[in-house]
Amino acid sequence: MSSADKRHDSDGAASFGRSLKAVAWSFLGIRRNAEFQQDLAHSNPMHIIVVGIAGVLVLVAGLMLLVNWVVAK
Repeated sequence: MSSADKRHDSDGAASFGRSLKAVAWSFLGIRRNAEFQQDLAHSNPMHIIVVGIAGVLVLVAGLMLLVNWVVAK
């Protein structure tokens, strides 16, 4: 594998990590504009969509479990 291939592979991992971080900050609703612009420039839109949908599913499932636990008591 050439150094260009290795760099491309590491960019893909960093892009997914950046997407994960961007979505997590979005759920909290706090992010500096400059960092938000960097996320937009370096993130893959498909990663953002996948991580966002997974995050929403986890949030909804967590809330459903919490409500069932509270109501059961």
